[in-house]
Amino acid sequence: MPRSSSGSQSLGRMASRVARSLATHQTPLVLAESCTCGLIAASLGGIPGISKWLCGSAVVYQEATKTAWLKVGEELISRHGVVSGEVAEAMALGALDATPQARLAGSITGHLGPNAPAPLDGLVFAAVARRDAEGLARIHMARLKLPAGKGTPQAIRLRRREQAATFVLKLLHEALSKQR
Repeated sequence: MPRSSSGSQSLGRMASRVARSLATHQTPLVLAESCTCGLIAASLGGIPGISKWLCGSAVVYQEATKTAWLKVGEELISRHGVVSGEVAEAMALGALDATPQARLAGSITGHLGPNAPAPLDGLVFAAVARRDAEGLARIHMARLKLPAGKGTPQAIRLRRREQAATFVLKLLHEALSKQR
């Protein structure tokens, strides 16, 4: 299997930062991952003591799973497409709603390709939802277009998975940094 050492190092550093921030702010986290297929949770899972803060991760690769596990509406998917900010937001809210002990949720959906339709190839949407003191969820959504670069289709996909996972971890770190 192809390896992307610089991407893995960046991912590992970002996971460590998030783990420290979760502990500092005493914030339980839940994840909903589609195109990263559990890589965010696996990156955090390698850090000793993370079990206190990482509630879990739902790998919801297929549309039907997003609907069944996270209550992402079929109509929402039909209207906006599975690769959309709206679906990323619904995934984060669904994960947060299904995990009462979590105060922060991160999600990602996208098309890592390669060889996807041009507008979707490398396009990812991520969302972060937070429960505040009143129990309401606050949302932040972001979009990223990942370059294909060179290499085999497997190497491109691996590199994009690492970049997408790092992207979500950065969003989570920013959300934790803004926390009071």
